Amino acid sequence: MNALTPTPMLARPAARDTWRRSLVLLILLQLGMLLAYHDTVAGMLAIWSRSETFTHGFLVPPLSLWLIWRQRAQLRGLPPRPSWAALPLLALAGFAWLLGALTSTNVLAQFALVFSLILTVPAVLGWPIARQLAFPLGFLLFAVPFGEFVIPTLMAWTADFTVLGLRFSGVPVYREGLEFVIPSGKWSVVEACSGVRYLIASLMVGTLFAYLNYVSLKRRLVFVLVAALVPILANWVRAYLIVMLGHWSGNTLAVGVDHLIYGWLFFGIVILAMFWIGARWQENPSEPVTQAAPVLTDATPLRLWPMAGALALLLALWPVWRMQITQPAAAMAPLTEALAVPGWTASNAAFTAWQAQGDTPALQARWQYQADAQQVGLELAYFRAQGEYRKAISSRNVLVHQDDKQWKLLSQSGRVLPLMGAELKVQEAQLQAASGQQLQVWRWYWVAGRWTDSPRLVRAYTAWSQLSGQGDDTAVLTLFAERVQAEAAMPAFVQAALPALTAQLNALKEAQ
Repeated sequence: MNALTPTPMLARPAARDTWRRSLVLLILLQLGMLLAYHDTVAGMLAIWSRSETFTHGFLVPPLSLWLIWRQRAQLRGLPPRPSWAALPLLALAGFAWLLGALTSTNVLAQFALVFSLILTVPAVLGWPIARQLAFPLGFLLFAVPFGEFVIPTLMAWTADFTVLGLRFSGVPVYREGLEFVIPSGKWSVVEACSGVRYLIASLMVGTLFAYLNYVSLKRRLVFVLVAALVPILANWVRAYLIVMLGHWSGNTLAVGVDHLIYGWLFFGIVILAMFWIGARWQENPSEPVTQAAPVLTDATPLRLWPMAGALALLLALWPVWRMQITQPAAAMAPLTEALAVPGWTASNAAFTAWQAQGDTPALQARWQYQADAQQVGLELAYFRAQGEYRKAISSRNVLVHQDDKQWKLLSQSGRVLPLMGAELKVQEAQLQAASGQQLQVWRWYWVAGRWTDSPRLVRAYTAWSQLSGQGDDTAVLTLFAERVQAEAAMPAFVQAALPALTAQLNALKEAQ
C-alpha cells in the first residue's frame, strides 16, 4: 500500500484564494496601466503595424505568456508575497516615462512602460516569483521598437565591406559616401541594406532559442552573442554577393524585386544554419523540483490591499502630473520681417533650392542674407507644445532623406565655433545636388536660453524646462552657404547674428 501523500498547502482553499486575489489584482493593475498610458501603447502598436522591422512586436506578449505558462508547476510552490521594495523601482520607471512623454522621446516612454509592467509582478506577487519568471518578463523588452539608431553605422559598415570585397575581387570601384560606382553600374547602400531587420529578428529569436535549449548561463550568452554577430556578417556578404551578381549578369540579376528575394533567401539559409549548429550543443534541463509551499497565513491577503492602493496611486501619479504641466497647442503669429543682422542685408534672391526636411513646427522662417559677394541662408524652426508629429528631435528631421534623388549627404561631423570668449557647438554637414552644387550646412538648437548641438541635451533641457514650469519651447537653427564661400561667410554671419537671434528667440518664448 502506498504511503499517504500530504495535501500541498497551496491546494487548500485559503491558498487558492490568495493566488486568485493576487492574480486578479495584478491583471487589473496592468490593464489600468495600459489604459492610463494609452498614447504610449498606441505609439508602439502603430510602429508594429507600419514597420516591417518591428512587426515581431505582435508576437512578444503571447510568447511571454506562453513562457510563463510553462513554469506553472514551479510557481505552485511559491506563495504570493507583496513586496514594498518594488515601489521605489516603479517610481523610477514612472518618472522615466514622464520624462519620455514630456520630451516626446518615444523609446524612453515605451521602455519605462514595459519596465513598469514587469515591476508590478514583484510588487504584487513578490520577488521569489519574479525571479522565477525573470526571462519571460524580461523577454517583454523585445516589444519596444528599439534599434534604428544603429542604422547609419550598419549602413557605413556594409558599404565598407562591399567596397573592400569588390576591390579584393579585382573590380574597380569609386566610392562617395554610401554610393559607389563600378564599371557595370552605380550602387548605393540605403536603409534596407543596413541589415537592422536581420539583426533585430535574429537577436530576438536567438535569445529565445538560447533560453529554451541551454541551461548554463555561459552557453546562453555565447549563443546570443553569435545571434547578434552572424546577421551583421551575413548582411555584409549578402550585399557583396548581390553587387557581384549584378556585375556578372550585366545588371539582369539581383536588381529590383530579385534584390530583396535573394537577400531574404540568403539570410534565411544563414540563420537556419546557425540554429542547426547551435542545436548540436543543446542541453537537456533537469525536471524542475516543485517546492513545498509554506503555510499561508491571513497576513497575506491583508497585506495585499494596502499594496493595491499604493500601486494605484503611484501608477496614476505620472499621467496626472503630465496633464498638469503639458501646454495646449496654440498657433503662433508668423515672423513677417527678416531678422536684422548688422553688416548683412536680407535678400530675396534664392541661391539654392535645398530645404531641410522634418516635422511641422509652430513657427517657421527662412531668410537669406548677403554681404558683398557672400551669401548665406538661415532657417528657423520653432517648436511649442510638442507632440508625436511636431517635435524638434525626431528621426524625421533630417537634412536629406535617404531616397532623395536631388540631394545627397556627403559627410557629417561636429564643429566648435569660438565666439567672443565663448564657444558654440554645431553639427556640420556637406551636401551635394544632382546639378553639382555643394552646400555646407550647420545645425544647432536653442532650449530655454541654452545653445547646444546635442539632441540628447535638447531632450534633457526640454524635460527640465517643463518640470520647472517653463514650457517646452525649442528652436532648431540651420545655417547654409555654398561650399566655396562657406568658410569665410558662415562664421562671420554667426558672429554678427547671434545676439539678435538670441533676443528674437527670447521674445518668442516670452510671448507664449
